[in-house]
Amino acid sequence: MVDKKRAEAAVRELIAAMGEDAEREGLKETPARVARMLEELTAGYADSAKEHLSKTFEEGGSALVIERDIAFSSTCEHHLMPFFGHVHIAYVPCGRVAGLSKLARTVDVFARRLQLQERMNAEIADAIFEHLAPKGVAVVVDAEHTCMTARGVKKIGSSTVTYAVRGEMDPAAVAMLLAYAGEKK
Repeated sequence: MVDKKRAEAAVRELIAAMGEDAEREGLKETPARVARMLEELTAGYADSAKEHLSKTFEEGGSALVIERDIAFSSTCEHHLMPFFGHVHIAYVPCGRVAGLSKLARTVDVFARRLQLQERMNAEIADAIFEHLAPKGVAVVVDAEHTCMTARGVKKIGSSTVTYAVRGEMDPAAVAMLLAYAGEKK
């Protein structure tokens, strides 16, 4: 939970540090807006992957479940700038499957925190492996980081691809997810 009063005071100070007047018309409500934004961007701390992944269904016939193109946005903990992209998940059920929306909600649990892409990728894979108990899971994250594209080296169009594998996963399934992430460019 964000301490909104404290956040608003910090934003006023930041505005002043940039040489601006926090009381001018265009900036007067900015501290409150930023405080609400911070609460929204970090809502994942108050959410639980276990809660979403506990709703499962018996399914004996599926050898592989793939959900691609789960859009997300997150906030880089190094620069407090957005990164965004898609998560692709493949898992081999062990008799039970999750509702597809539950995989997307699990992505949101971890994306709505101050994050590193590598950690977020691992957390999603770990949560699915722990709570669904599949034979194996692979998670690929393909993201654009505005700390790379809008500041610093300013390499517009660059993306970062990470993947995590847990349990027994067919290497061909992992290769397919990685190839699919590469095709999206």
